[in-house]
Amino acid sequence: MTGERGAGRPGRALTALLCAVTAAGLYGCSDSGPPEPSPVPTTAPATTSAPATTSAAPTGRSPFTGLPARPAPVLAVKLDNVPAARPHTGLGAADLVYVEQVEGGVTRLLVVYSSRLPDLTGPVRSARESDIALLGDFGRPALAYSGAQSALNPLLEAAPLDLVTEGSAPQAFRRSADRPAPHNLYLRPARALAAAPGAADARDIGFRFGPAPAGGTTVESSTVRYPAARYTFTWSAADRAWRVAMDGREARATDTGPVRPATVVVQRVTVRPSRFHDRFGAVSPYSETVGSGTALVLRDGRAHEARWSRPTAASGTAFTTPSGAPLAFAPGQVWVLLAPRA
Repeated sequence: MTGERGAGRPGRALTALLCAVTAAGLYGCSDSGPPEPSPVPTTAPATTSAPATTSAAPTGRSPFTGLPARPAPVLAVKLDNVPAARPHTGLGAADLVYVEQVEGGVTRLLVVYSSRLPDLTGPVRSARESDIALLGDFGRPALAYSGAQSALNPLLEAAPLDLVTEGSAPQAFRRSADRPAPHNLYLRPARALAAAPGAADARDIGFRFGPAPAGGTTVESSTVRYPAARYTFTWSAADRAWRVAMDGREARATDTGPVRPATVVVQRVTVRPSRFHDRFGAVSPYSETVGSGTALVLRDGRAHEARWSRPTAASGTAFTTPSGAPLAFAPGQVWVLLAPRA
């Protein structure tokens, strides 16, 4: 059953093995059958009321969306995002969607669930070093992914993460017969959390929700470019949300239809080479999310110049106006694009 999460946690069976992958293999290898997505409620519209405050979300509200929610554990899932992996499943139920650059200039999504869980999400792909620091301010979330380079596994195991892979929790995954590997691995989120007993509940990660700040610029659409990917966000007054296009095509979820975030954050970060590479020898980019820089916040049909600051990996990311005042997001799903600095 999908919908708003309850306060109780499901029973969980602790497992500890990571998926055995070599530097040449970046995804799992079993076939559990095709995905059968079930409808889940669409992302709550931005018109849902939230306290007019720039402090942390009060009790009864999600710190990730500003919408009503009960305390529940956090599940982050690494999703494939090349054209062959689209449309995604379960994207509409996410609280947060992070966009990260990977090898070849394409992108992958790190999708965060807590307020509610879809029956299925995917396609699931491999983790990257950037994920460790990015998730540092979530406490100890569960991280579900298809595998990782063997050299990266020790860092993942040492991080404050409850790791979920096909090797550690095969019952949480299934393979689709409708798509070729590696774009055919899907996750059952409820089973993933059952295999991650240490996953912490959602907590403040620095986001603030409330009325829009003064000023800003009216925009009909805004495009963010990566070396080999393009995202366009078009304001829909009827939806009170942003319509998303990836590489010129509407972003849709197989279970809920068009994706409609209420707030889009273009966070300009340093994207540098890491010490890891993919199976073809291409160096994996590392997106630096600790530090400070500029951002553009899209909400309510307007674009607001912003600053972001995150002193340490364990601290939340604060978004402020150029004058230093907290910049409130619109309640609802939030997308954060970790875009290369201009």
